[in-house]
Amino acid sequence: MSNTIQNRYDFVLFFDVKDGNPNGDPDAGNLPRIDPETGNGLVTDVCLKRKVRNYVQLVKGCAVPNDIYVKEKAVLGRAHVKAFNELGIQLGEESSATISKEIYEWLDGNGTPPGVSIDSDEDNNSYTIIVAADADKKEIKEWLKEAKPAKVTKDAINNVLKGAKSRRPTGEEVELGKNKMCQDYYDIRTFGGVLSLKSAPNCGQVRGPVQFTFARSVGQIVPLEHSITRMAVATEAEAEKQQGDNRTMGRKFTVPYALYRCHGFISAPLAAQTGFNDDDLNLLWDSIANMFEHDHSAARGQMASRRLIVFKHDSAMGNTPSHKLFDMVLAKPKTEGEVVRDFIQYAITAPTQADMPQGVTVIEKL
Repeated sequence: MSNTIQNRYDFVLFFDVKDGNPNGDPDAGNLPRIDPETGNGLVTDVCLKRKVRNYVQLVKGCAVPNDIYVKEKAVLGRAHVKAFNELGIQLGEESSATISKEIYEWLDGNGTPPGVSIDSDEDNNSYTIIVAADADKKEIKEWLKEAKPAKVTKDAINNVLKGAKSRRPTGEEVELGKNKMCQDYYDIRTFGGVLSLKSAPNCGQVRGPVQFTFARSVGQIVPLEHSITRMAVATEAEAEKQQGDNRTMGRKFTVPYALYRCHGFISAPLAAQTGFNDDDLNLLWDSIANMFEHDHSAARGQMASRRLIVFKHDSAMGNTPSHKLFDMVLAKPKTEGEVVRDFIQYAITAPTQADMPQGVTVIEKL
């Protein structure tokens, strides 16, 4: 792995949407997010980081050192346990007990909750249930409620569960776990994360070197609401009620067109703490440029990264305040008062190298 980055970076990203909803608000019926006082559209930093994570997952296939910690259907605590197991750090004592053949056969046929396993010795007619030291006891009890095994099976699991003893990692072990998580997971190494879960070994907290602001539309947006029709129904009861018409009505919200502007920051001192290196930086630029290419859907319409203007500082701490650099990037409609429905109607002015303060280089990635 190459050395961590030695320079501070600031960047401006422009992306647009046409006839889509770039970031619905679940608290407002999935309407496009909007600043109610100005009418500008908003896209959260969490939304943009999600798209970077998804792109890296597609490109790298969740392989170490570019696995993704926060991914769809992930159980975060499993990553913590995996890290400590690979480090050889014991998290407690497992518990086991002998069970009857009937209990073994029921568990073998219906499955066991995470952290619980079964073993058999057919020659000696012996059957065992094992609860791992790091098993989540709360998750096992919830599983018992859903699976509803016979009382004798439930009692057997609960009894062996009492014997499993977990232990909290020491401060030194927490630091080792945090470093391991940074090494293995791209999004932790890049964006940081809170790794102090109650249900998993503590890996501390990581401040990531890369941060995004909310994206804000250059002009006001006017969300539209559309009625949509599905030529099918979900149940026989609905079909009978409609006498075979089989139509389902729905609603859809879109933004006819909007150009969004987002600011980003990359800290070299924080990169040194997480191990964020030049390879990670190049992957980040690639992700930002292409994150919408594999994210198309009926809801989001046509979205694309349009301009990516990067300011590279000659030092780790930076050579000029970021806001002064951002103020040098301007975006406005080419014709005032014209209804904007396409990117070509906007004029984006970026500074040249001659305009740059000493110690700062401007690079146009897009």
